[in-house]
Amino acid sequence: MNPEFIKEELNKNIGKLVTIKVYGMRNKTNTYYGQIKSIYPNIFTIHDGTSEKSFSYADVITGDIKIKYE
Repeated sequence: MNPEFIKEELNKNIGKLVTIKVYGMRNKTNTYYGQIKSIYPNIFTIHDGTSEKSFSYADVITGDIKIKYE
């Protein structure tokens, strides 16, 4: 998987709902629900209704972030 593939998939789904699961240190996970808002060269953002969160493509490639399209 490369960043260009991830960008293409995200571009196809701009405005759609996604679930993003972030795997952190010591087996902690955070889950975010929202719409894909913007695609940038190194990051993408989602809007969860009250705020915007940004995530990097590198974290998706390494498996630190999982994206599930609704």
